[in-house]
Amino acid sequence: MFKVGIIGPESTGKSTLSRYLANRYDGLLVPEYARIYLEERAGGCERAYAYTREDVLRIAEYQVEQLRELLAEDAPKIRRRYAFFDTELIITKVWLLHKYGECPAFIEEALRQYPMDVYLLCYPDLEWEPDPVRENPNIREYLFDWYEREVQALDVPYYIIRHGEKGKVKTEK
Repeated sequence: MFKVGIIGPESTGKSTLSRYLANRYDGLLVPEYARIYLEERAGGCERAYAYTREDVLRIAEYQVEQLRELLAEDAPKIRRRYAFFDTELIITKVWLLHKYGECPAFIEEALRQYPMDVYLLCYPDLEWEPDPVRENPNIREYLFDWYEREVQALDVPYYIIRHGEKGKVKTEK
């Protein structure tokens, strides 16, 4: 299975792109678990859930377990050629470092043990759309640069996704 990690700052079209690609290529969509987790904790409220470091670690643990199960040799074979990961483990790693100043070794190990085959890194050129889970409208370029450095450190191929005129997507390597 060819694994595509779709990452980037908040409000850059990651979920839309992930759903589109999974549908277009009849691939497996692995949704953004952090959003699911935080929305469940908020209980449908219009305001954000005040998450903790332990919450982010639970999100990371779930993401790693998801990778283990999906890629295990004895896992039931999913008859899909592609898997599209909406907002995968790199985002969680960077968030732990940014917000809490540390990243547990199990995350680094999982990034090396279960690498993506390619990353699509979404550039923050879409207008910010607020919602209760998003919180960083002013540091999107800073986070984009950090995500790019993380992908480069993993030595995995990646493409930058930019939104051109009339919503057309442009890629660059």
